[in-house]
Amino acid sequence: MDITRLLDPAVSPVPFGSEMMDPFGRSITYLRVSVTDRCDFRCVYCMAEDMTFLPKRDLLSLEELDRLASCFVEKGVKRLRLTGGEPLVRKNIMHLIRSLSRHLESGALEELTLTTNGSQLARFAPELADCGVRRLNVSLDTLDPDKFRQITRWGELDKVMAGIRAAQAAGIGIKLNAVALKGFNDGEIPSMIEWAHGEGIDLTLIETMPMGEIDEDRTDQYLPLTQVRADLAERWTLRDIPYKTGGPARYVEVAETGGRLGFITPMSHNFCESCNRVRITCTGTLFMCLGQEDAADLRAPLRASEGNELLSNAIDEAIGRKPKGHDFVIDRATRKPSVSRHMSVTGG
Repeated sequence: MDITRLLDPAVSPVPFGSEMMDPFGRSITYLRVSVTDRCDFRCVYCMAEDMTFLPKRDLLSLEELDRLASCFVEKGVKRLRLTGGEPLVRKNIMHLIRSLSRHLESGALEELTLTTNGSQLARFAPELADCGVRRLNVSLDTLDPDKFRQITRWGELDKVMAGIRAAQAAGIGIKLNAVALKGFNDGEIPSMIEWAHGEGIDLTLIETMPMGEIDEDRTDQYLPLTQVRADLAERWTLRDIPYKTGGPARYVEVAETGGRLGFITPMSHNFCESCNRVRITCTGTLFMCLGQEDAADLRAPLRASEGNELLSNAIDEAIGRKPKGHDFVIDRATRKPSVSRHMSVTGG
């Protein structure tokens, strides 16, 4: 990045502290920050089993992640989600979460939350609650212990269930995210909905996305949620509701269970028109769209000055390039992933 360009008046940066608006009039109020690309699972749709992770020296320090996220908060971000990999495997991660919680106390931030696989929740749930975390997304694709080990390669369902119970006991609301996979958990979706709703937990179904080379063929995995919803509608009464969490899910209420069911459909029905999100990797790369390769290096301006003017200008320049939407494709003719990086790099 040419840092001197960020001080060029011709760039016309948005005044520091003002609302971030992309070229299509969408206000950017939601930031997802990946704190690590590492994970203690190897989910088959997310990673290859033999992953090569980034050298630790390439990662932003916890202090740098704090400063970067805080700059976005000053620029109008209201929801901040920490992701990975698995965020809770990052060493001393609670120091970062406790520091960021000051923005909740000041009222600048409306929500601080995480997406987690749940493996470390039994250990961290009480402290997360003490830091003001009121809601967590837990990735869980099956309730069958053997299938759970198969899909995660390394995971133990009992640990995740204990983590969910610990979070609930600490007063943290849980939302489950399940990737719908043809031939794996498609027949289990109704029972997962019944279990989740019986526990007072929302469940969101997600279509698999073509990100990064994996050991499986995503064409074989892909299950359109339009078909899943049609099948569920033959079993239950689904009513569209305006409920929102700040993310891309569209929700229905299931009359027979009394619970909420979300659908995230990047393939069959994209949600780009209402996108209010950007993502930062653990190396300080800002991706304006999950499904595009265009990115901005924020590490260089972050480290070039103790002040935030360079960083703020770099953010504004990048938001000005946010695209209208993504270009995900899964079909037999498109063998390569639409995006070369793995989801664990960008952050879920």
